[in-house]
Amino acid sequence: VADIQYGPYPMNDFDLYIAKSDKATPLVMYFFPGAFMVGNKNTVNPNLLDACAKAGITVASINYRYSTQAPFPALFHDAARALQFLRLHARDYHIDPRAIAATGSSSGADISLWLGFHKDLADPDNSDPVLRESTRISSVGAASAQTTLDPRALLKLVGQEGVNNPAISKLYGLKREDLDNERYYKLYEEASASALLTKDAAPVFLYYSMPNQPVTHETPPGERMHHPLFGFYLKEQMDKLGVECVMRVKDDYPGGDPGPLWNQEMVKFFVRHFPK
Repeated sequence: VADIQYGPYPMNDFDLYIAKSDKATPLVMYFFPGAFMVGNKNTVNPNLLDACAKAGITVASINYRYSTQAPFPALFHDAARALQFLRLHARDYHIDPRAIAATGSSSGADISLWLGFHKDLADPDNSDPVLRESTRISSVGAASAQTTLDPRALLKLVGQEGVNNPAISKLYGLKREDLDNERYYKLYEEASASALLTKDAAPVFLYYSMPNQPVTHETPPGERMHHPLFGFYLKEQMDKLGVECVMRVKDDYPGGDPGPLWNQEMVKFFVRHFPK
């Protein structure tokens, strides 16, 4: 089912790939990559769709506004509204509203982690019935995620070149020279999965396709911003809290195309964490 509108903006729509089932199905929400500035729902990974179809899971591939249209937190709240809309209309789409996971790559992974870690945004007294719904999810699958979007943490993880990535300043609607202003520190923490992490966070499956090599001045920008260092940084914190975090890199799937393999493992992870 294509182009279902979940909010008031042109980019507030999603496509629904409905699994064949006699009973309500679990749901995986997919958020596209593109540095928060480009991309769309048509980039949903065929390997994800295949693995979910075989497991009897419906997939929603979701559009959200670009940071150049509406800086943080607007685009993250778009994602939350999409989740709330799907939960409100779960019966219409044959979905189990208790069994919802989120996934994506790069910026889409960042949004998925944010949903998995953020406190529930449900507003039970809101006049909009969509916004009364819970934003809690069962688990998260994140590929090539930036597990922090805080320039202070980026500097330590991947160097000044990471801080200078235009996606960071544009996400917040700031000029690059303003990123070090302490008035925005709380904003960075509100956007960063690692800063939102608590003991009741959703369990996470992480995958990184970039080589696990030291970051140097010669490390390309794309490799730098999708480095496994981000995953190890989050996993260390989750392990300390006792929240499950499975970390995988390309070399964990030798002898073939890792695309189908890590998607299959991720979907099995979702299934294990869906309520029975």
